[in-house]
Amino acid sequence: MQNTRTLKFDWLTIFFFLALVTIGWFNIYSASYTDGGSGIFDFNQTYAKQLLWICLSIVLIVFILALDVKFYERFSSIIYIVSLLSLIGLFIFGKNINGATSWYALGPASIQPSEFAKAATALALAKYVSDIQTNISEFKDQLKAFLILALPALIIIPQPDPGSALIYAAFIFPLYREGLHFVYLLLGFFAAALFVGTLAIGVLWVSAIVLVIATGVYLKNRKRKPSVFKYVTIAIACIGFALSVNYIFENVFEQRHRDRFNIVLGKETDSKGIGYNTNQSEIAIGSGGWFGKGWTEGTQTKGNFVPEQQTDYIFSTVGEEWGFAGSLLVVALFVFLIIRLLVLAERQKSQFARVYGYSVAAILFFHFFVNIGMVTGLFPTVGIPLPFFSYGGSGLWGFTILLFIFVRLDAGNYYYT
Repeated sequence: MQNTRTLKFDWLTIFFFLALVTIGWFNIYSASYTDGGSGIFDFNQTYAKQLLWICLSIVLIVFILALDVKFYERFSSIIYIVSLLSLIGLFIFGKNINGATSWYALGPASIQPSEFAKAATALALAKYVSDIQTNISEFKDQLKAFLILALPALIIIPQPDPGSALIYAAFIFPLYREGLHFVYLLLGFFAAALFVGTLAIGVLWVSAIVLVIATGVYLKNRKRKPSVFKYVTIAIACIGFALSVNYIFENVFEQRHRDRFNIVLGKETDSKGIGYNTNQSEIAIGSGGWFGKGWTEGTQTKGNFVPEQQTDYIFSTVGEEWGFAGSLLVVALFVFLIIRLLVLAERQKSQFARVYGYSVAAILFFHFFVNIGMVTGLFPTVGIPLPFFSYGGSGLWGFTILLFIFVRLDAGNYYYT
């Protein structure tokens, strides 16, 4: 432990955290409050439970900031292994909630270890990349880094919890900052485009587009005498991936996931079934206008028209009761927090702290971007919560740990030379 009075914490980051948590709690209160409800300390109510988690988070923050800065780097591998074991243990001791075995039952509370695995993975990745023997531009070291990311994701997928597993794609950005070739970002983008494109317009059209693009690029570069074999190989690989999309979609995805993709792609219309949540969320946000209906005055919110509104769909409460202005404020707070984290990451003297900082920024951005897109109907519903906003003790603690480890690393920046 260390005397925190001698450390210089980044209070701007802490301010953004407190602002988001406070605004989030007010929206959870509104989403779960009823006219006949009890006071804020009635722990049968969702908002009271969240308030307790917030208070306990303050204790957690003090503990995180009090630990020696070297603790996180020195014990990162152990933390990662413990995290993997906690994920594996769910298959034996896990509690099934809403069809997913993703929680441990601890008395009246439930703990979701995947929320804590993100910080553990970020620490392990930062430790590996910052190792003096690691060169992330070399293929063998890239494979080891990808393995660190793949292990927790592969354990989480069969719970099943594809939303939490999807978050691990965010780690590509800190790796890119440390020297991963840009081609990996392009491959990820093209894979996503091919997947969605195949579902939207079919294999034949996608294959034709791939051939046209490959031919066009080849002809443009023909003066440089490019390798025909390379272009043919890339085209075949893309078409082969497109041919596998329907099999993956039909045999790997669950029916609820297929339905959500089809609704977003416009292939199905189901405003009363699988698309009900998103449809009601869009109605709630649209009805808020410029300045909203007022706190606790949202008719969609009070009528419980949006299922699970205090969790994944909490932003619909913001849109309805705070309007465009309030929504813009929340978006701005997230954007400023992420930008601030990137600025802090760049000033780190330690590569370990820099990689971890970029990982935190990437995870928060991924959650924020996908959740907002999901609530507004731009993306399929995949069960990704809004950081510091969505109800849940595990989520709040997971994001708090993730963020404040970096606050501690930044405060101890002068330790590194």
